[in-house]
Parts: sequence; structure tokens; C-alpha cells
Amino acid sequence: MSTTNSTAAPREAFTGQVGFILSAIGSAVGLGNIWRFPGVAYENGGGAFMVPYLVALLTAGIPILYLDYALGHRFRGGAPQAFRRVKRWLESVGWFQVMICVLIAVYYAAVVAWAASFFVYSFGLDWGDDAAAFFVGEHLQLADVGGADPWLTFDFVAAVLIPLVLVWVAVIAVLAAGVVKGVQRANVIFIPLLIVAFGVLVVRSLFLEGAVDGLNVLFTPDWGALGDPSVWIAAYGQIFFSLSVAFGIMITYASYRRRRSNMTGPGLVVAFSNSGFELLAGIGVFSALGFLASQQGVTVADLNFQGVLLAFVTFPTIVTEMPGGAFFGALFFGSLVMAGFTSLVSILQVVSAALQEKFALSRRAATIGLGLVLGTISVLGFSTTTGLILLDTVDAFVNNIGIVASAIFMCVFVIWVYRRGPELRYHLNAVSTVQVGRWWYACVGAIVPVMLIVMLVQYIITRIGEPYEGYDTTYLLFAGWGSVALLVLGAVLFTLPRWRGREDFAPWPSYPPVDAGTEQKGSVR
Repeated sequence: MSTTNSTAAPREAFTGQVGFILSAIGSAVGLGNIWRFPGVAYENGGGAFMVPYLVALLTAGIPILYLDYALGHRFRGGAPQAFRRVKRWLESVGWFQVMICVLIAVYYAAVVAWAASFFVYSFGLDWGDDAAAFFVGEHLQLADVGGADPWLTFDFVAAVLIPLVLVWVAVIAVLAAGVVKGVQRANVIFIPLLIVAFGVLVVRSLFLEGAVDGLNVLFTPDWGALGDPSVWIAAYGQIFFSLSVAFGIMITYASYRRRRSNMTGPGLVVAFSNSGFELLAGIGVFSALGFLASQQGVTVADLNFQGVLLAFVTFPTIVTEMPGGAFFGALFFGSLVMAGFTSLVSILQVVSAALQEKFALSRRAATIGLGLVLGTISVLGFSTTTGLILLDTVDAFVNNIGIVASAIFMCVFVIWVYRRGPELRYHLNAVSTVQVGRWWYACVGAIVPVMLIVMLVQYIITRIGEPYEGYDTTYLLFAGWGSVALLVLGAVLFTLPRWRGREDFAPWPSYPPVDAGTEQKGSVR
């Protein structure tokens, strides 16, 4: 036991349910909601996609969210500490999740910086008539890599470097202020502003010429797609990634809730708010795409509206042709900044909490230390002329392999191997208004791991046989597969040092009866 146990400061806590809900929504609602969902829905059956999407939400999204909440609140710790209290060696699973957050943070901050730059560009519509050339040329100064050209350079781009440094300064300030004065306050301010700003943008988009054509493209159902297994896998993938589950965020946030805190009701609010925002984004984006298609005399299918290009090429083109385009461009990119920043805060809070708990660091020391280290890596890797390609590669491998593997580990070890499902379900029901039934076991013990194993195997086979985006195989070995190896290596290396923080532990006194197969309460696990 640590000698600091008796003098350790009480664990921080959200001041109330509203602050927790807004913070959880701030984490879940991010850049991917705005640019990923519309394209995924369009490619997988349009309006018919909502059927597997809702099934995935109910059978995977909400159950895994509840698993995260139960682990964090029951065992009162960030990811490494919560898993350690399930079984000591499972601390490594927690550090695997922390490492996912580390890699996501270093590139996610760059996208937030791009959005901040384009927010400024919006006032003068600086991208002109060719948004694509402006984005990859003047803004990113993207290097023509491949062949004899280097895949990684340290040729810095001022238009990315300066806002990226400012983003890191801002996020360090928020995290250093603590859960209530920093994280909660930022979300209480930014999430309502995000909803209002994006709502205004959507309403304006609905009244544009050609908006109905765009909505028809999005919502016209292709019922035949429901018989395609890949459509169902896409639905589970979208729900899984958009809710910020299985990589430590919701575990950490739940650990900051007080003893008698309702967990399941707010979980439903967060899950449906996230999906509602995705649907709102789809309506706004496709209304605007319909307008652009009508202006250019093409169909919506002829436009490029996937991923980063939707945000930084297609949408700038749209606002250039819109009446009052500068104002609505500022609304759109301001929304991206707020959505991205609140998600970045939640990602880094996972890392900060883990360092504080394991190494007995103060909040300020942990925050400044990780901010300086990760900020430096972020600047060196993603503010250069090859930053976009590195970002694209790391994002693909970490999300499609790292996060999926993390969720599989959670379900297999917590539910299958150590059979903590009854204890966690009992805990949720003891503190919550919405009761969790036995259906939850079927979801987290069977449906989720089976679907995710299929997704993971399918993706790995694809990546082995087909190099991602046609990139150089040697480059992918280091930037792509190397990122996955770094997750494993980091998990091992951070588990090895002696735990210096508080180890004594008594779970909230809502433990299940002995016949539920749980260990004696109060034990150090």
C-alpha cells in the first residue's frame, strides 16, 4: 500500500448530472459525427441504413456504454486503475486504452487546428474558387510523396503549426483547471453553442435551392442493402466509433461521478443525443450537397463528400456559392472547432487521469507533462508537409484495429473470463432509475464480441492483401502497423512500474449477493 493513502485528496467529481451529461455528449459528438455518418449512410442503403443503425445502437452502442460506465463508477478509477481492480494483470488493458488516446490525441489536435484556420479563412472566403487546391496546396502545402520522395519530412507549415500550438495551449489550460472548473465548464459552454450554431446552419441549408434533392439521395431507402452483411458491419462500426466507447473516456468520466449517481438514464440521453446529432448532421450536409450539385449541374453522387474532403473542400465550395456564405462558413467551422475541442479534452483526460493515479502525480504536473510531450510529437508529426498522409494512416489503423481490439478484450476478460457481468449489472441497477435486464449479458457477452471479431478479422485480411490507400508498404509497416505495435508496447511498459498511487479500495456498497460469483467487497484486485 502506498504511504500516501491516508492523506490522498478526495477524488474529483462532476457537480451534477447536467455537467456529466454535457461532458459525455461533448466527448461523443466530434468531427466524425459531422463528416463520417452522412457518407456511411449514403453508401449503405440510404434511408434503409437507419434500420441496422438503430439495431446496432441498441445491441452494441448502449450496452458497451453501460459497460464503460459500470467499470468506471464501480471501481472508481481511470481505465488502468478500473481494470486493475477487476484483476490486477488487466491493468495492461487499461493502458492499451490509454495508448489509443495518446495516438488519437496527437493527430486529432491537428484536425482541430485546421478547423480553427478555416474558421478565420471563412470571413474572407480565402479559399477562392478552388477549395481543393487551396486546402492541399496553400494551407497544407502537401508534399508529393512516394517513389523517391520522402514519406516523412520536417518541413513545417506555418498555417498549421501556429494554430496547432494554440490548440495544445488551450487544452492544457482546460485540463489543468480540473474536472469541474476545466472539463465540465468547457463542455457546459461549448455544447449548447455547438447545437445552436449547427442548428442554424442546418435550417439555412434546408431552404437552399436543390436541398430536397440532396435529402432524397440520403433518405431514399435501398431495402436490398439490408441483406448485405457489410452494411450491418458498417452500422456497428459507425455506432461503435461515434460513441467514444472502449478506449477509456467513458470509464474515466464515470469515475468522477458521486456514489448515488444515476448512470443508465444519462447513458440513454448521451447515446440518443449523439445519434440525433449525427442525423442532424446528415440532414444539413446533404441539403448543402444538393444545393452544390444544382449549382454545378451535376448529381450529388458526382461530388466528393467523404471524410476530411467533405469538411475542408466540399463545404468551403458550398459556402462560396451560398448567399451569406462567409457567415455560414464561420458557423460550420466554428462548430467543427467546438466539437473537436471538447472531444480532444475528453481524450486527454483519460491520459491525465491514468498518470495521476499510477504515479501519484498532481493534476497540474500530469497535465503539463503530457501536454508538452504529446504537443511536441503532434507538432513534429502533423504540422509538416507530410502531416495529412501520416494522419490518415495512423487514424485508419488505430480506429479499425486498436479500438475494436480494445472492446473485444473488455468483453472477453471482464464478461467471459472473470464473469463480472452480474456484479456490474447489479451495480448499475442499484444506483440507476432505468434498470438493466439480462439482455445486457447477451449483448456484451455475445453480440458485441462476435460482430467486432468479424470486423477486426475482415479489416486485417484486407490490409494485409491490399495496402491502405495504395501507400508504400514499407511506410505502412512503420506508420500503420507500427502504430498498432506501439499500442501493445506502451501497454506493457506502463504496466511494469510499481503502482505509486492510492491502492486501497472499497467499492461502493451496492455489491451483489455472494451467489453472483463476485469476490469479497473491499478486496484489492
